[in-house]
Amino acid sequence: MKTILITGGAGFIGSCLAEKLIADKDNFVVIVDDLSTGDLKKLPVLPKNNWNFIKCDVNNYRDIAEIMLSYRFDFVFHYAALVGVKRTQENPVKVLADIHGIENILNLSKNTGVKRVFFSSSSEIYGEPVELPQNEYTTPLNSRIPYAIVKNVAEAYLKSYKKEFGLEYTIFRFFNTYGPKQSKDFVMSRFLHMALKNQNITIYGDGSQTRTFCYIDDNIDVCINAFYENQFVNDVVNIGGEFEISIINLAKKIIEITNSTSKITHLPELKEGDMTRRLPDINKMKMLLKREPILLDEGIAKLLKNLNYISH
Repeated sequence: MKTILITGGAGFIGSCLAEKLIADKDNFVVIVDDLSTGDLKKLPVLPKNNWNFIKCDVNNYRDIAEIMLSYRFDFVFHYAALVGVKRTQENPVKVLADIHGIENILNLSKNTGVKRVFFSSSSEIYGEPVELPQNEYTTPLNSRIPYAIVKNVAEAYLKSYKKEFGLEYTIFRFFNTYGPKQSKDFVMSRFLHMALKNQNITIYGDGSQTRTFCYIDDNIDVCINAFYENQFVNDVVNIGGEFEISIINLAKKIIEITNSTSKITHLPELKEGDMTRRLPDINKMKMLLKREPILLDEGIAKLLKNLNYISH
């Protein structure tokens, strides 16, 4: 049996990953989260035969050390982080504290027999694009915002611990991922929430900034396959959508699909952190996914079948 730790496991992506890993009875999964942005409602609705939840602040060494020394994990998925553009901009010092989390996880992992650490990095570390699509090896990591710096520092820690201590890692650079458990702080869930209530959809700036969108099932399947198949060990994988769409066109699409009477209104541009374009090179992701990614219209349709997410 594999013993697996998921930090940030009461968050959107972490909780979906937990469900998939718990479904395999050969895994025992411990989910930790400090519930600052996570939610107990997002935890798996499954019998607690092979999983457990412990409230824990990964940035507090004593908190996480007690758990890691007790369980002696085989694998760690370190997904705990302060997330959300507005939240991270308003709390830059709290964002920087997440560096303690990666230090704690890596120090404890190298001393307790962890075989591999999987880390949720971010498209934010690419900053303003200098080439498209953004490739794991050739695109410089040039963002200056604290959230992106923390992810970049964490990646450097992972590579350094491999070099010095032999601790293996896989880095997932997540681009915009969406799905039923996502909170309303993020663009897709916020737009859908507003459209379904016929409220005005607010956009920062003129809405010409582009993003790609990855449905949660694609994200989780890629990460799970990398785990089970030992693929991209000591490597980096972009996980995102394949096709760009401008934010204003996303709003228009959602209004049309939901038959909403919402109007689009504009707020001033964000001072930092709202990059003009994001487009990942997802060749590695496609190798792991072994099927075509879920297209945007199909993903939105899946979301609309899970309307209970609006209450989160």
